[in-house]
Amino acid sequence: MTCKKTRQMVITIHDQKHIRKEWYLDCDGQLFQTFMGGFIKEMKRLGVTLSIVHNRDVIITVNSYADLLNAVKISSPQDGQSSQCIGHIIGKSPNLDIMEDICAAVRRMAFAPETVAPAHEFRKVCHNCGCGC
Repeated sequence: MTCKKTRQMVITIHDQKHIRKEWYLDCDGQLFQTFMGGFIKEMKRLGVTLSIVHNRDVIITVNSYADLLNAVKISSPQDGQSSQCIGHIIGKSPNLDIMEDICAAVRRMAFAPETVAPAHEFRKVCHNCGCGC
């Protein structure tokens, strides 16, 4: 079953400088590409067209998982949401799984955008990303 009205959303992944290897995200690797390909198909069936953009001009220093969350941003122009980092959308990550957290943030922005705090609201997990929160 396919939805008729589609929503456009963008996942932006900033370049990262990794201080600690345990928070490395290989967004060009096979595991991530395969996972995201499946997620994009799933969301398309639900009426959400996702695109992934790599912003090589912005470099986030990743020293913690919160920094990794800040390196990935979601935009949903139809909902007035532009470039919100994952940490701002979901708050604290329950399992420290970046792919799970990206999916949770996209679903929340797509299906419950009213639950996402305004961009100017302060979030403890959100820092070092330039989003202004």
